Amino acid sequence: MTEISSLATTTPSAISAPAGLIQIENLRTQFGRTIIHNNLNLSIKRGEILSIVGGSGTGKTVLLRQMLLLEKPSQGRITIFGEDIHLAEPQHVAYFRSRSGMLFQHGALYSALSVFDNVAQPMRELRTLSPKLIADAVYLKLDMAGISPEHAQKMPSSLSGGMIKRVALARALALEPELLFLDEPTAGLDPDSSDSFVKLIQSLHKELGLTVVMVTHDLDTLLALSSRIAVLADKHVVALGTINEVIQCQHPFIHDFFSGARGIRAMTALSPEHR
Repeated sequence: MTEISSLATTTPSAISAPAGLIQIENLRTQFGRTIIHNNLNLSIKRGEILSIVGGSGTGKTVLLRQMLLLEKPSQGRITIFGEDIHLAEPQHVAYFRSRSGMLFQHGALYSALSVFDNVAQPMRELRTLSPKLIADAVYLKLDMAGISPEHAQKMPSSLSGGMIKRVALARALALEPELLFLDEPTAGLDPDSSDSFVKLIQSLHKELGLTVVMVTHDLDTLLALSSRIAVLADKHVVALGTINEVIQCQHPFIHDFFSGARGIRAMTALSPEHR
């Protein structure tokens, strides 16, 4: 595999990565008078797929954006790779970002760039990689995402929803991150495309040893992928654990989410090894 990350960055000596790869402590998020999170605590383990669920307005995507340094909490700490990311030096911030990839809900591809150029963009921004190395890496990432070379020069407007997700995933993996953030990865996909995309994420998680943080409302995706589930409600994490541990929690949202008709169907279809 092409070692993009080793060429792209120099590891700051002060950074170490504990077993809890991400630690969120006493987080408070407030917009004007509206409090989204209050005293929110969460620990994410290295190598797991941690799924975040919650009702509308509970700040699931906001929490992802805070972990990506796209937004800053009002109070509290987010520690990633052993350092408070919102107090980090600029060179450390660049290092954090090179070690993480993000798949946005609708792909967020650059409409004016081809498939090839969308995936190449994060590598070109480094200004340290040769055009040949970038080209080799782009085709490798596209192959990993299930995109054949003949699609490389297509524009996003000509792609199906499933293809857009795969190209966006290839771009998220461009710098060989250790952390992968997924915001509603199967939203808008038909059942076959959704199942195929879930299998792709499972394969990449295992092959690359990724730590994955995912927001999803889709029960089939949630149950198929999650190592653990964090439930946001009442402005903090009200339950954290495996699916069997979470459904034991007596909370109205958990009851409605997992015990409704959709939840029962998804739980029934879940294979024994994932229960």
